Amino acid sequence: MIAPPLLYAVLMLAIPLLTILTFSFIRDGYQIVIWELTLENYRAVWADQIFRALMLRSLGVAMLVTLATVVLAFPVAYFLSFVVAPRRKAMWIFLITIPFWTSYLIRVFLWKVILGYNGVINSGLKSLGLIEQPLSFLLYNTGSIVVTLAHAYAPFAILPIYVALERIDRSLLEAGRDLGESRAMTFWRVTLPLAMPGVLAAVLIVFIPTMGDYVTPTLIGGGKIPMVANLIQAQMLDIDNKPLGSAIAVTAMLIVTLLAALFLLLNRRFLRVRT
Repeated sequence: MIAPPLLYAVLMLAIPLLTILTFSFIRDGYQIVIWELTLENYRAVWADQIFRALMLRSLGVAMLVTLATVVLAFPVAYFLSFVVAPRRKAMWIFLITIPFWTSYLIRVFLWKVILGYNGVINSGLKSLGLIEQPLSFLLYNTGSIVVTLAHAYAPFAILPIYVALERIDRSLLEAGRDLGESRAMTFWRVTLPLAMPGVLAAVLIVFIPTMGDYVTPTLIGGGKIPMVANLIQAQMLDIDNKPLGSAIAVTAMLIVTLLAALFLLLNRRFLRVRT
């Protein structure tokens, strides 16, 4: 029974990653690759100021998206777990997962329509007489990228937090209130620490794919705010320098892995101190 999913994982994950890793150690020629082992690609990556700038921008955008998504997702998950009646929770989960019914690309285009110069927001404000000229700062900036990505990944943050909250033994909350703790302190000392595994899962689920997103910066950013994934795409397709593009991809993956490991370590220390 394990063989089919294992084969699928090897074909879809292991082989592509090994291919990228292999290409990152070979030399690029004009429209061909030279099968000669070298570290020159990695030296070029770390010496490139453009890579460092785009990497820092990607980290900043990914952190903003993660923060916005998790902060907004937690109240929704809390409401769904503690306020919504059990018989209605399935309906709420159904409503939350509705965005999955449409393509990610379609959702990005919809935000472009909403935030555009003649989009829904500007048209609505003009019809209400609040503005005379359309607002030009709604689109093609970092804020619009963060809003679009936060909306796209909101269900990925809500669901793991909700699962963690559902697993909390309600008698622990009652015991805290019986001991004289206020609702706020009970939430801070009991609910939040017990929900941290879900919060951690939400952070990683949102942060990692956001780092590799290249569609939203292209469409919502108008190509003016490229991220590291756009640099990888340009090296792989436009410039046709697959070894350098592979080295950039591997370097970005290593940076994300180190940050994820650091976050896991800090989270464990936080839980150890709280307990």
